[in-house]
Amino acid sequence: MALDQRKTDFTQVGTRPNRPDGLDKVTGKARFGADATAPGMLFGAILRSPHAHARIKHIDTSKAEALADVKAIVTRADFSDAIKPAPGLEGEQWNVLENVMAGDTALYDGHAIAAVAATSALAARDALKLIEVEYEVLPHVTDVDKAMAQDAPVIREGAADYSVPDGMHPNVVRYHESGHGDVEAGFAKADLVVEEHFVTEATHQGYIEPHACLAQLGQDGKGELWCCTQGHWYVQKNCAALLGIETSQLRVTASEIGGGFGGKTTVFIEPVALALSRKANRPVKLVMSRPEVFRATGPTASTSMDIKIGMTADGIITAAQGTFRLQGGAFPGAPADMTAMCAFAPYDLQHVQQVGYDIMSNRPKQAAYRAPGSPMAAYAVESVIDELCRKLDLDPVDVRLKNAAREGTRASYGPKFERIGLVETLEAAKAHPHYSAPLNPGQGRGISCGFWFNHGGETSVSLSLSEDGTCQISVGTPDIGGSRASMALMAAEVLGIPYESIRVTIADTATLGYNDVSHGSRVTYASGLATIKAAEDAVTKLSKRAAAKWGIPEDAVKWEDGHAVPSGPNAGNFDPLPLAEITRDMGQTGGPISGHFEATPEGAGVSFATHIVDAEVDPETGKTAVTRYTVIQDAGKAIHPTYVEGQFQGGAAQGIGWALNEEYIYGEDGRLQNAVFLDYRIPVASDLPMIDTVIVEVPNPGHPFGVRGVGETSICPPLAAIANAVSAAAGVRLHALPMSPPRILAALDQQRANNG
Repeated sequence: MALDQRKTDFTQVGTRPNRPDGLDKVTGKARFGADATAPGMLFGAILRSPHAHARIKHIDTSKAEALADVKAIVTRADFSDAIKPAPGLEGEQWNVLENVMAGDTALYDGHAIAAVAATSALAARDALKLIEVEYEVLPHVTDVDKAMAQDAPVIREGAADYSVPDGMHPNVVRYHESGHGDVEAGFAKADLVVEEHFVTEATHQGYIEPHACLAQLGQDGKGELWCCTQGHWYVQKNCAALLGIETSQLRVTASEIGGGFGGKTTVFIEPVALALSRKANRPVKLVMSRPEVFRATGPTASTSMDIKIGMTADGIITAAQGTFRLQGGAFPGAPADMTAMCAFAPYDLQHVQQVGYDIMSNRPKQAAYRAPGSPMAAYAVESVIDELCRKLDLDPVDVRLKNAAREGTRASYGPKFERIGLVETLEAAKAHPHYSAPLNPGQGRGISCGFWFNHGGETSVSLSLSEDGTCQISVGTPDIGGSRASMALMAAEVLGIPYESIRVTIADTATLGYNDVSHGSRVTYASGLATIKAAEDAVTKLSKRAAAKWGIPEDAVKWEDGHAVPSGPNAGNFDPLPLAEITRDMGQTGGPISGHFEATPEGAGVSFATHIVDAEVDPETGKTAVTRYTVIQDAGKAIHPTYVEGQFQGGAAQGIGWALNEEYIYGEDGRLQNAVFLDYRIPVASDLPMIDTVIVEVPNPGHPFGVRGVGETSICPPLAAIANAVSAAAGVRLHALPMSPPRILAALDQQRANNG
């Protein structure tokens, strides 16, 4: 099916069948990362730095090694840059290794220093207490603005790349600038210009399942790894590099995953478990504790942002400018470029400029969290647009409609948009009963748009038919959002067989071609496209078998509703031949029938959403409650609408936590102070309203069924929509997230003081 001949009439796509993994998960049968076991298994534990920044002068493991229960201890010397110094690791792989196990310097509170494998988890933890480390404590910095000040301690000399302008502090390691037009000329045309500063604190993805793995690596360089991950080919590639073994000799199997949201797209403990296993010559299981997850895995970046927007009295944006400073921990990689590019993407602007700075600090290496960078950018930009609407007494949806990006709009970051659905989400928002519903005293309403790029990535799918006419599909993208059901629905649509007759399996790295990580909202788009193409490949072979049976040319057969039929009266008068009848005899007509597809799809299509939020604020306590929430988002085509609605609601729920409660809190000593869920407060059911959803479907021209990714865009508008609602309810603009009660009270007190 050519992309310019997209299917629009569906029989199975768009329905809501039961999820294929539901029974296993509700009965406890599903196996997650910590459920794996092996004969002779040892238990691993990791010693972590108690300092935010310290030189490691000496490590003495002799007392721990003397324990009978201890079977292996590893330090940085047991990884490939030490045992195979040439050619050595470079770039991001070196950064990954440095994060997995510290070299000469501990760069943040929680940085791994050494690891132990013992006969029990208790023995391993006891052994850690006997490892003696001599530190030279160094100056540290954890704040993004302070980290780029000229007097800030240097995290690592020479980490900056060519993009950084001259004169910047060495902690500034990447620089991005994009836009078009002349912003100064644009500001001169404005009737009102608003310029404001915003900050957001780092937040964690908050997945319920901590990182866990079971590793077995022999002296011959052959290994097995079972782990909870969003991308086991990425794990395979990096673990092999970090341990100096051949990639093909390490087989990685992805377990079920108890949440990831981008935080399980890299490696933290897997190379350590493999190194311990190689040294002990036994399987090693390693499971993180919750404090370890907070201290040593990747949260979002924290930000400092300056936004300037000009607008005419009738609501036309004349110019927009943004500066985005992000710290991504003690390594390059904060998504400063994506933050800058997402910031003004929803709008058709003649004059726009965005600048991003990637800054290092003494914090853990940041990781993705649903549309990395975009939620923070939207918070700042959409807050200023809301402020302009209030000061000019303009309807916030009408203003966004006037300025909305459309097909053919030149994006703020460069290319022209193809068919997009932002206008449709705004029109749906304006027509929704929520938007016109009356507000109670003390309540405010907020609106925000959000944007995400979406991604394609390397993808491989294999499909095989059984003699009874059922189907098995092997995909390489871990199911983090219902993709097994979506793949089965798309294959069922092409093959013309029941959804229930298809089983989708997540293949390991030894049984399928390379697959990119489940991230970037790519799975339903890319794996779905590959599944459709693999099913079409199988249909071609099925039709060929039917043609041979009938004695007619292959092009005289077409496929309809699970049957081979003659393509027209000239092709002959034959009864439709069902799939199950063709597969029943396939052993005698040419052998197994299967379908395959491998590619790097590049038509992912961008995605937009509009959120409406009502909130109320208690002026005496600063307590905030979100009372109503509506998510409106373009899905292109909702393959399984229930899963799509779940993605919409999940992004909104996480956005509520991010906006109101969640933050990393570091003390003056640079140590994380709230490394458990009791102190790092994610939303619970009583914190959330009913979250209504509206699925808009503007087909993506880059997918046979019109699919757009939906998993990330849903978290882009919440921070701003909630901030706009809270600011309206409180009567004062909030410029920092989270909007916790102390911050709201401080803003109210400042307003009272300013008003005399």
